[in-house]
Amino acid sequence: MDVDNQIAKLMVELSRSQDYEIGDGTTGVVVMAGALLEQAERLLERGIHPIRIAEGYEMASRIAVEHLERIAQNVNRCKRALAEISVKAVLSVADLERKDVNLDLIKVEGKVGGKLEDTELIYGITVDKDMSHPQMPKQIEDAKIAILTCPFEPPKPKTKHKVDIDTVEKFQTLRQQEQKYFDDMVQKCKDVGATLVICQWGFDDEANHLLMHQNLPAVRWVGGVELELIAIATGGRIVPRFQELTPEKLGRVGLVREKSFGTTKDKMLYIEHCANSRAVTIFIRGGNKMMMEETKRSIHDALCVARNLIRNNFIVYGGGAAEISCSIAVEAAADKYPGVEQYAIRAFADALDAVPVALAENSGLQPIETLSAVKSQQIKENNPHFGIDCNDVGTNDMCEQNVFETLIGKQQQILLATQVVKMILKIDDVISPSDY
Repeated sequence: MDVDNQIAKLMVELSRSQDYEIGDGTTGVVVMAGALLEQAERLLERGIHPIRIAEGYEMASRIAVEHLERIAQNVNRCKRALAEISVKAVLSVADLERKDVNLDLIKVEGKVGGKLEDTELIYGITVDKDMSHPQMPKQIEDAKIAILTCPFEPPKPKTKHKVDIDTVEKFQTLRQQEQKYFDDMVQKCKDVGATLVICQWGFDDEANHLLMHQNLPAVRWVGGVELELIAIATGGRIVPRFQELTPEKLGRVGLVREKSFGTTKDKMLYIEHCANSRAVTIFIRGGNKMMMEETKRSIHDALCVARNLIRNNFIVYGGGAAEISCSIAVEAAADKYPGVEQYAIRAFADALDAVPVALAENSGLQPIETLSAVKSQQIKENNPHFGIDCNDVGTNDMCEQNVFETLIGKQQQILLATQVVKMILKIDDVISPSDY
């Protein structure tokens, strides 16, 4: 995003921090920070010092975060196909002892075509390549994979060189020598027991022909990141030189198959039932590129939410319910503070209402009226589950609608927004180089 205003740049960084740390709630944190700044402006106009406002905001954010912990609930459920795919993917790579998830082990791939419902979870890796020769087998069971980063070709001298061939015999000798190199390379792979070769580099037609004749299927031009994932999934080692190839360095996998898509010549390689199934792929299908990219973004958010629940399995209810509940709690706590900070704490409570108001506006409801009704309902029934009925289901109870957010995501939103606003309040002026 190209932004010139210095404060707007801070807002972009704020959103990026939320995405980096939590992966979800990036819009909410900017709405929250904007509302806090708006309230701060009114307090500044009344002559309240920025430091007092910042301290009041700090107190209010602590009250809100503690209140969120009180209303949070334990959770253990998932719904709908894409949500289930995301949860299964996260659980299959999660380290439940450490309560952590390495999202790098989940590869999100997509291919235009097919229906969104065709999206699938593959317990293994997909590689957007096909077998190097059309006559090589398309399915290999119990494969032993040699993962190579060295090319299938004779070594090239680093220095500049020129070879003069003036007789047929010399040419034949050169050709035989070259073929011997290829034969040795293929034989080394066969000797260690490899049944599939995956190579980072290409190889020419002669090497391809020899591999096919020796009944050794091969895949070429596989990217470095994919090679690493294949190595993790199959328990193999990446081999930089043919001399270092040993049976222990081979990756083991239950099934390698080539899959074609539709009437096009698009082919992909599926590497499934790996020795170490801690690397999975979510394979997305969609009618067009835009739909696929949007689905990728949604799945990324879903993966982050599932990861956050493994880190901390407490949830608060969404639809603005948590913000309204915090707003009521902060408003009530404001009376306990005798100083000027009380004004800032009340302003913080008003700013918390910005999220439910935005939700009501975006859903075509009367914002003030809807917020007042939900707020009074929460106070009357002392129930923090009531939020904005955006989907027009007929109930404000987010518990019934199954709309919830992770506790750590919501706490992070409030803390990050408060920190950025405190920083902005302490800025007197921005001196840009162009002025001088």
